[in-house]
Amino acid sequence: MAELKNLQGNSFRARVQRFGGYMAGMIMPNIGAFIAWGLITAMFIPTGWTPNEKLGALVGPMISVLLPVLIGYTGGRMVHGQRGAVIGAVATMGVVVGAEIPMFLGAMVMGPLAALVLKGFDKLVEGKIKAGFEMLVNNFSVGIIGGAMAVLGVVGIGPVVEALTKAAGNAVDFLVDNSLLPLVSVIVEPAKALFLNNAINHGVFGPIGADQALETGQSIMFMIETNPGPGLGVLVAMFLFGPRKIRPTVPGAMIIHFLGGIHEIYFPYLLMKPKMIIAAIAGGMAGVGTAMVTNSGLVSTPAPGSIFAYLAVTPRGGHLSVLLSIAVAAGVAFIVGAALLKFGRGADADDPALEAAVGGDAPVPSAGGAATATPEPSVSATTAPVGGSTGNGAVSAPARPTISGKEVKKLMVACDAGMGSSVMLASQMRTRLKPYGVTVEHVSVNDLPADARLVLTHADLADRARATVPHAVVVPFQMFLGDPVFDEVEKAIKEGGELRG
Repeated sequence: MAELKNLQGNSFRARVQRFGGYMAGMIMPNIGAFIAWGLITAMFIPTGWTPNEKLGALVGPMISVLLPVLIGYTGGRMVHGQRGAVIGAVATMGVVVGAEIPMFLGAMVMGPLAALVLKGFDKLVEGKIKAGFEMLVNNFSVGIIGGAMAVLGVVGIGPVVEALTKAAGNAVDFLVDNSLLPLVSVIVEPAKALFLNNAINHGVFGPIGADQALETGQSIMFMIETNPGPGLGVLVAMFLFGPRKIRPTVPGAMIIHFLGGIHEIYFPYLLMKPKMIIAAIAGGMAGVGTAMVTNSGLVSTPAPGSIFAYLAVTPRGGHLSVLLSIAVAAGVAFIVGAALLKFGRGADADDPALEAAVGGDAPVPSAGGAATATPEPSVSATTAPVGGSTGNGAVSAPARPTISGKEVKKLMVACDAGMGSSVMLASQMRTRLKPYGVTVEHVSVNDLPADARLVLTHADLADRARATVPHAVVVPFQMFLGDPVFDEVEKAIKEGGELRG
C-alpha cells in the first residue's frame, strides 16, 4: 500500500511537471526573440546605453505583438502541427488587441485552445470531405474558426487574462511594498529542484516582469528564479564539505551552472541532500532582498541563467547592484549549506541516496521509493504481468520494456524543455556512442517521438517520459556528470547487453 501511494505521488508530480513543461515549451523555442527584445530595450530606450527614439520604437510592438504571437503560434503547433500554429497565431491577435498589457498568459491560453478546437473539427470531418474540396475546407476552417477565436479573445478571454495579470502584479506590488518579496523563494527554490524552473520563470515571473519592464525599463521579477547565486553557493558547499565521492563532479557542475546557465545541473545535488534546499532558499531570499534594497532589475529574462546573459540584459548603471545580488545570494547559500553539511564532519556517512547516485553497493531506491537489498530481476515486457494482482494478492508494478544494445540505433536524451541539460548531455553521449554508429538527439520530454526506442532522462522526469513513450526503454540517471548509468548504457550498446526501462 505504501508503494502504491508513492507511485500515485510520483504520478501527481509528473502531471504537475508536464503542465509546467507545456507552459515552458511555448516560451523556450522563442527565447532568441526575447533576447533580441531585451537587447534592443537595453540599448535604445531613453534610459538605455545609446538612447535612440527611432530604434526604440521597436520595443513596444515587439513585446505587445511579436512575442505573444510567437508564443501563440508555438502553443498551437504543439497541439495540432502547422495548422494549429497558424490558428494559434490568429487567435492570439484577439487577446493582443483586447488588452493593454503584454499578453503572454493570454497567448498561452489562446494558442493551444484554438488549435484544440481546430483539431476537434478536423477529426469530425475526417473522411467526409468530397474529393477536390479538401483545400477549400482546410483553408476556410482555419479562417472561420481562427476569426471566431480572435473575436472571443477580444471580448472575452483577453479582458479576463488582463484582470488576472493585473491582480498578480498587484500582489507583487504588495509584497514589494511590505518587504515580503524574498518570501517567494520559499516556494521557488524547492519547485526548481522538481524541474519546474522553466515553468515558474517563463510562465509566472516572465509576464509580470515584461509588463513592469515596459513601464520602468527593468523588473526584479526577472531576477527571482534566474539568479545563479543560490546554486553556486550550494555547489561550493558541496565541493568543500559534501561527500567525498561526489566532490570530483562539482567543479564541472559549477562551470556549467554559472557560466553556461544550465541550472538543472545542480538540482540532483539538492535531491541527493534534501536539507540543502534550505541553503538554496536562504540564498534566494538574500538575493531578492539585496535586489530590493539596491533597486536592481533586468530588462528581460536572462536565458539561460548564465552570468553572461545576466550582464547582457542589465540596464545601464545597474551592473554593480545586480552583481552584488548574485554575490550575496551565493555567499548566504554557501554559509548555510556549509553549516547544514556540518563543515564536512560525517561527510562520508552511509547515505542510500548518495550510494544510488554514485553507483555504490548500498540499497537502491525502487520505483516506489523503498530500498531493496538486491537488484530487481530483469523481466521481458512480453512475459511479465502488466499491473493488477499477483498470486498473493499484492499489486504488481507494470512491466518495463527491454531492448538489446545491438538494436539501438538512436538514443534520445530528454530534459524538461529540450534546450538546456539535454543538449549538454547529448553532446557527451554523442562522443561516447559515435564509434558504435548510434545517433544521439536531444528533445523535450513532452515531445519525445512515438518511435523512440531508448530514452535517457533524469530520474525526476522518468515518469513523464514513460507516459509520453510507454513502449520505449526509459533509462533514468541521477547526476548530469559522472553518473554510472552513462557507462552502463555505453557498455550495453558496445557488448550487446540488455537495457531495461
